[in-house]
Amino acid sequence: MSVAALVFVGGGCGALVRYGLVRVSESALGTDFPYGVFAANIVGSFMMGMLAGWLVARGGGFGPFLDMSGHDAAKAALATGLLGGFTTFSAFSLDAVRLWESGAQSAAIAYVALSVALAIAALIAGLVLVRGALA
Repeated sequence: MSVAALVFVGGGCGALVRYGLVRVSESALGTDFPYGVFAANIVGSFMMGMLAGWLVARGGGFGPFLDMSGHDAAKAALATGLLGGFTTFSAFSLDAVRLWESGAQSAAIAYVALSVALAIAALIAGLVLVRGALA
């Protein structure tokens, strides 16, 4: 199976699991707070940490922390696909830790702060643009 197909299948499965989690949480806890998405972000980040640690341990050596080279199929299917479909927050978290562990603490802090601030600003800009166009 091609790498693109692995990402496609994994992403579909991850998105379906997230959808189910959101539906169950809304039924059980209501919709006043996004419990399902919140849980997906935390659980997905935990799972990404476990996957990265496992792949590093299976790499045959003790290279730099979170160096997952040589595991393209597993990364495609599980990290990019399954966990990326479940929550992109897990990929965001992994990238932030990789920056930090590589000694780029300032870049890691900037990445986290700018990602959150600009993502929220971009969402607001998109809402304003569409609302203006529809008014």
